[in-house]
Amino acid sequence: MASHRGARRLGRGVALAVCAAAAVACVSVGVAGRGDGHAISATPGSTSSPALPATDPQVAGERVPRGVRAPVRLAIPAIGVSTPLVGLGLEEDRTVEVPEDADRAGWFELGPPPGVTGSSVILGHVDSAAGPAVFARLEDLERGDVVEVGRADGSEVAFEVLRLELYPNAEFPAQRVYAASGARRLNLVTCAGDYDAGRGGYQSNLVVYTRQVART
Repeated sequence: MASHRGARRLGRGVALAVCAAAAVACVSVGVAGRGDGHAISATPGSTSSPALPATDPQVAGERVPRGVRAPVRLAIPAIGVSTPLVGLGLEEDRTVEVPEDADRAGWFELGPPPGVTGSSVILGHVDSAAGPAVFARLEDLERGDVVEVGRADGSEVAFEVLRLELYPNAEFPAQRVYAASGARRLNLVTCAGDYDAGRGGYQSNLVVYTRQVART
């Protein structure tokens, strides 16, 4: 790994709070000490910005059957990520579920699976009480880096990174990130930016936008 990857940071300090990306918010899902001596305690589904509307047309469909198209594994060689994928839906308050295991990423099953028309979304924790989590180095990705998704039938689809965007929680572009139509894309989402325990945790979301490419 080239050393310049770690030089471009997005303002995230070393934080040991459990955090993951939801539809329009970062969600704290436990109690964890931070290096500054503070701690947070929150219940699953608590958010620092409004929940995704129940009528949002981009996520109002049914779960995709666990057939050949279902993604089961994610690999991002440039940052050393290799993780099984769990299925994610919506909580009762219409926020997006997050993986229970900080070392695993999850695919949002109410959207298109990777490799078909529309934007597939994979979410993961940035850190946990034990330290860095599955998407801890997501912000180190660069344009052209490859993202690989393995599917239930043994096939794989590949994507290349287009750009990284940092959004304050209240300005998360759900319609864009979870678009059900358009080009075949994969969007990776995690928490980022400033951490404020009094306001519920991380105050921003990092989105990595990618597009499908032919495997070589």
